[in-house]
Amino acid sequence: MQFFKKLSLIALIAFYLLAGINHFRSPDVYYSIMPAQLPFAKLLNALSGAAEIVLALLMIRPRTRKVASYGIILMLLAFIPVHTKMVMDAPFQLGTLTVSPAVAWLRLLVFQPLLIVWAGWHSKVGSPQSEKSERRS
Repeated sequence: MQFFKKLSLIALIAFYLLAGINHFRSPDVYYSIMPAQLPFAKLLNALSGAAEIVLALLMIRPRTRKVASYGIILMLLAFIPVHTKMVMDAPFQLGTLTVSPAVAWLRLLVFQPLLIVWAGWHSKVGSPQSEKSERRS
């Protein structure tokens, strides 16, 4: 189980690092899915990307992992209006990908909760047993 959890942690860090970088590499993708009611789309996109990068980096150290996990969960909850808009706008083009209503619903109702659970699983670093195993690695 410990090996799987380490592998999962590495994947989580890579996922959020790449997602954060993508906010700066392909910002138009994110502007197109932001609800019109949200002001300052460019600033919000940059803040989202920076938050994903910072939170990914904070996941590396056991000392900051719990805070980073909760930060990721809060960030994912803050993204729900964007994913709700995707459901309302589907079908639509997102770069070269066509987002169907089914894909948009899966993103909101399946993928989003799984991302929250994934981040929450890595917040469990407070027990003495897990801290001992973290120090050994």
